[in-house]
Amino acid sequence: MLSTKQIIKLDEKYGAHNYHPLPVVIAEAKGVMVKDPEGKEYFDFLSAYSAVNQGHRHPKIIKALIEQAGRCTLTSRAFHNDVMGKFLKKLCEYTGFEMALPMNTGAEAVETAIKCARRWGVEKKGIKNEKQEIIVCEENFHGRTSTIISFSTDPDARVNYGPYAKGFKIVKYNDVKAIEKAITPNTCAVLIEPIQGEAGVSVPDAGYLKAIRKICTKNNVLFIADEVQTGFLRTGEKFACDHEKVRPDIMCLGKALGGGVIPVSAIVADKKIMEVFTPGTHGSTFGGYPIASAVAIAALEVLEDKKLQKSVQELGDYFRKEVAKIKCRKMVQVRGKGLLNAVVFEKKFQAWDVCIALKDAGLLAKQTHGNIIRFAPPLVITKKEMDKALKIIKSVFEKIK
Repeated sequence: MLSTKQIIKLDEKYGAHNYHPLPVVIAEAKGVMVKDPEGKEYFDFLSAYSAVNQGHRHPKIIKALIEQAGRCTLTSRAFHNDVMGKFLKKLCEYTGFEMALPMNTGAEAVETAIKCARRWGVEKKGIKNEKQEIIVCEENFHGRTSTIISFSTDPDARVNYGPYAKGFKIVKYNDVKAIEKAITPNTCAVLIEPIQGEAGVSVPDAGYLKAIRKICTKNNVLFIADEVQTGFLRTGEKFACDHEKVRPDIMCLGKALGGGVIPVSAIVADKKIMEVFTPGTHGSTFGGYPIASAVAIAALEVLEDKKLQKSVQELGDYFRKEVAKIKCRKMVQVRGKGLLNAVVFEKKFQAWDVCIALKDAGLLAKQTHGNIIRFAPPLVITKKEMDKALKIIKSVFEKIK
């Protein structure tokens, strides 16, 4: 077996340098723990950006993967397969929407929602084609496609990728009046993250989502919630919008929908919105393929455990409370919901070295925006495991000067 250094050297020699990962190699994983080639164990407190909510290699999900692989793997959408319908029914029942459109990645889900909203704007609202407008927020992260980076405010995400897609209005996040002011007769949708993950787990004020829902309803505008990272119990509710009992018109879903095994994504909406798609107007060779459907069904079944939801809520509160007690002069704020949390340090503080120190101590987490570290363990973490992880975090934070 190759060593950590040898594997990293291979990656750096043959792979494009579009990521700056921590200098650690994950060779094995189970539950909350991962292991490098040398056998050292680490707590995973990133969960592949919330794609591993069910824990690494959950036995129910792995079983579904293997059983389906033994029967049929791929059909394309040129034919029906015997699993996709069951998956879509399960997803609609879980989310409370009438229809679902399966894709593969979170970015594809967002692209699909954008296309749906634009088509709805023309065919249902009467907006002239090419005049449709979608309102988005500053500091957003919805993916990496050329359309999506066109309305990013992160310079690294969009530099030198022009010409940029038109039709987007960018407003301040957590500012209801800014959204209201930006709406015109050509507005077809408002696209937001209920909690901005990549921005450092930025949680909006109470009532923000309800206000957006009210504005959208009043102006005949679609409310699109990007729940790719915040969905599937990550914040302690099925979806982050549920904290305010808000029902969007379209939800973008992904990450944990694939159970940490394969990419699975989808949008969900009611028939009156989804019916704008007709044969040939949108598609994906792998969207809803048999293995994806079987895995997603199992992934959803794992998440239906009420005890798991209660545990996420309780351990999330516990994590924020305990981290806030740590004596660290550079720490400014601990924030989040459920098990999607972040520690904010002073401005201009570079948290990379803290992440390295955490790694060396046996816990993997990643910084964002330089001075923020996101902490998002698999939802199956136990109180005992959480206490061990908190001990590591405390030991590292107390040494920060």
